[in-house]
Amino acid sequence: MSASLPSQAGVIDVYFDFLCPYAWRGLELADVLRREHGLKFRLRHFSLVQGNHKENPDRKYPTWWLDHQVAGAGGDAQAGSLNAFLAGQAALRQGEDAAWAFTLALFRAVHQRAAGESAPDLKNDGLLRSLAEQSLDIEQFDRDFADDAGLRASLHDDLQASASLGVFGTPTFHLTDGNIAYFRFANLVTEPGAALALWNLYTAVLTDGARIETIKRAK
Repeated sequence: MSASLPSQAGVIDVYFDFLCPYAWRGLELADVLRREHGLKFRLRHFSLVQGNHKENPDRKYPTWWLDHQVAGAGGDAQAGSLNAFLAGQAALRQGEDAAWAFTLALFRAVHQRAAGESAPDLKNDGLLRSLAEQSLDIEQFDRDFADDAGLRASLHDDLQASASLGVFGTPTFHLTDGNIAYFRFANLVTEPGAALALWNLYTAVLTDGARIETIKRAK
């Protein structure tokens, strides 16, 4: 995908990383909008590990790619996110709805935990498979998840697209008019009316002639 071209016609690309709680809230918002208001979103993977890697001073022209790394190599963030991304690509082979169900289940397992409960290990194939069993044909998932080369190729397409667009954080939404922006918000919004109001506010800021670039609260 060229950085100068808008998203697939009628479809909003949303770039996310399973490591990011803001991406989780963004995906929950997008899921409400797609189910309740008919907006169309496409799941795209962006790696925070790759984007922030010391060998990639310019995110648009990375030399270190997550999909090129040996499985299990590096720290927990590197190895875990790679494993989760590949599982997400495997889920996508069963269709968009299956991919959404799996993606949200994994996000909730990582970020919707009781106080003091430790984060799950994304390197654990057993965890990913148990979540896949909830919404996918598990036999097909097992076959697809075993296609390491094919899944890495699909992941690379997402990572390459995000690099060309200058994505730096998650969630980032690429609108059908070509606008693309990182959207970080604090509250989990799942009520349909509130979700639509928040989305309309976000898109109004992006499309307003004032061209507001950054709003950040003082701490």
